[in-house]
Amino acid sequence: MTPPTSQFNCRAFASRILRAEASSLAVVADRLDDGFDAVVELLYGCRGRIAVIGVGKSADVGQKIAGTLNSTGTRAYILDATRAIHGDLGMVHPDDVALILSHSGESDELIRLLNPLRKLSSGLAAITGNVRSTVARSVDAAIVYGQITEVCPMALAPSTSTTIMIALGDALAFSMLEQRQFTPEQFARFHPGGSLGRRLATVSECMRHGHELRIAPDTDTVRTVFARVRHTGRRTGAIMLTNATGQLTGLFTDSDLARLFESRQDDALDSPIERVMTRHPAVIGPDARLGEALDLLKSRKISELPVVDSESRPVGMLDITDLIGLEAAAGGAESRPVLRLAERKTA
Repeated sequence: MTPPTSQFNCRAFASRILRAEASSLAVVADRLDDGFDAVVELLYGCRGRIAVIGVGKSADVGQKIAGTLNSTGTRAYILDATRAIHGDLGMVHPDDVALILSHSGESDELIRLLNPLRKLSSGLAAITGNVRSTVARSVDAAIVYGQITEVCPMALAPSTSTTIMIALGDALAFSMLEQRQFTPEQFARFHPGGSLGRRLATVSECMRHGHELRIAPDTDTVRTVFARVRHTGRRTGAIMLTNATGQLTGLFTDSDLARLFESRQDDALDSPIERVMTRHPAVIGPDARLGEALDLLKSRKISELPVVDSESRPVGMLDITDLIGLEAAAGGAESRPVLRLAERKTA
């Protein structure tokens, strides 16, 4: 293969490709008609699952569409057309609806599936670029995005057409999400793993609690607090201070103690800890989302976040070390570690 000449500007070329595809998406958006509504109605009324069917690159697109449908409340699975004509049609249930993906609408493997799918499923829908194609004329409802030009320099490799199919798949999935009034709580159930799942989890699922907490009366001296407070399990660098009714009044960190020593305030060790604690610290409820907790930690530049109930009594503690994965996902490689609460302690 001949290497590109030095005059070739890769970045400018890539920009033209992206702008061409974006322009095609805008054109297709203006072409949407009743066919889109009909496909949404057919899929939304499905009592089983959506069988997303394609061949070649369309099958790859189908994998993404099926994943988006599943994660937003519409059960789906991918069915490769080539495998389907050799036995995988057994996956299709009579309550399922088939969603066929085909730019030309004339792929031989797909056409061979039309009659069997009609008998095996409850309905047929399609996304295609050819309104006169066999697929478009054979299904119950079709989204026809019309004629487009592939951005491949040879106008051969599927490019613009696959981008359009993916975007239309998103539009279908999110239209049904809105109709179902799909909630963040439901979304979280389908995403238990990874940073996304953790951001959607509740604080109570991750907070330190029970014997892991360090809690003391705010009237005790600093020396007494550190002599009496014991903890097991994951270590947290903050002690939560409470009043006579058990409500949180302040926070005192290991860093605060170090600062007393550094400033030679030895007399403060035998004074009530409420004199040197951080009053009115930021708090969060146990039913809040971890993503919200992370945003609070970052915006306040703190490392410990007390968890309190409806009566302001401490029930847990979130430490930034519990959310390291979320911090990296939210801030990227350039994110900076948050500061100790003591570093912003009020007078």
